[in-house]
Amino acid sequence: MGKYPEIEAKMEKRIDGYAGELKTIRAGRANASILDKVAIDYYGTMTPVAQVGSISSPEPRLLVIQPWDATVLKEIEKAINASDIGISPQNDGKVIRLNFPPLTEERRKELVKTVKKYTEEAKVQIRNIRRDALEQFKTQKKNGEITEDDQKEAEKDIQNLTDKFVKEIDTICAAKEKEILEV
Repeated sequence: MGKYPEIEAKMEKRIDGYAGELKTIRAGRANASILDKVAIDYYGTMTPVAQVGSISSPEPRLLVIQPWDATVLKEIEKAINASDIGISPQNDGKVIRLNFPPLTEERRKELVKTVKKYTEEAKVQIRNIRRDALEQFKTQKKNGEITEDDQKEAEKDIQNLTDKFVKEIDTICAAKEKEILEV
């Protein structure tokens, strides 16, 4: 961490959240993280699918969900159908299979648009953190807690932090777009 650990920590947290959001976007290959937002009612508690069984990927375009308690198979199937992942589960009474069809060119373009939307939202949130920090330094200057030079230096440092994190967001975005567009 640099001179401003609280501000840097907030920006890091936003980057982590952004990267997590992108993991839930299907990119043609089977990836268990698309199930992160899928939860079932397990004995009165909404529980993520990953916590009620094991998820494996025996083939590049196949996920297999093996619940530890076979009585929840129907619940998992319903939750997947109700989610927005766009894949129909196949329940054979023991496991649930999710076959990932190859993405159409149109669907790939839609997914890239979604990635860009998440990217822009993440950048806006980083800039909001910058704005809040700069306001804090302006207030400190007004109250005589810091000098004008201190304020200018802080503004420059905060802008450098902002630029660093925006660049990191762009790098993550480019990698996800490449993953989606690969045939």
